Amino acid sequence: MNFRNVTHCIFDMDGLLLDTESLYTMAYNCVTQEYDKVYTWEHKAKIMGFRSTDALQTIIDLLQLPISVQMFEDKLASIYQEVFPKCNMMPGAERLLRHLKDNNVPIALATSSSQESSDLKTQKWKHIFELFDHKVYGGSDLEVPRGKPDPDIFLVAARRFPDNPDPSKCLIFEDSPNGVQAALAAKMQVVMVPDPQLPKRLTTDATLLLESLADFKPESFGLPAFVA
Repeated sequence: MNFRNVTHCIFDMDGLLLDTESLYTMAYNCVTQEYDKVYTWEHKAKIMGFRSTDALQTIIDLLQLPISVQMFEDKLASIYQEVFPKCNMMPGAERLLRHLKDNNVPIALATSSSQESSDLKTQKWKHIFELFDHKVYGGSDLEVPRGKPDPDIFLVAARRFPDNPDPSKCLIFEDSPNGVQAALAAKMQVVMVPDPQLPKRLTTDATLLLESLADFKPESFGLPAFVA
């Protein structure tokens, strides 16, 4: 495979850096089962990467739940408070972020979560998330008008680097199909690390498909290689 060399890296968070997707599934099902409905991978694949309000409205529509987005959010809030602070990093994430930082590769976070939600999830990992040059919280950032699969969040993340790199010089790391489409719409290459349960037909558009961030070889994109 021939990849373009890049100079900057932009990372999604949920399901890529943090092992939160199973927690979302559990939380959503706690609510949907009140109405005898089950939230499945078929539904999950549609909303991965969405901002929270968009995701919840989609679930309400798909499952025909007799509640509003606000009611859904209220029911989820106490569950989130309990489970999100306990979430763990995904394999290879810390090593890769530290390697890029140590080699002066500019890195940014671009998550569809709000800053409030992100702060809750990263409580145990502040020392890791402080490595980022900057963070874009798509769920609460007024400069991100549209969520994934639109490219806005990644274009904003690129512009906020001090040297404002061309999008072609940015490499995106994602786990969701919507995130991959957002990266491609931004004219950026994208490394996808999908959940093993995600249907394979939804993983075909990424520039590079990996089972784990631990498998990433930075030199493939002209970045400094790991030292053995």
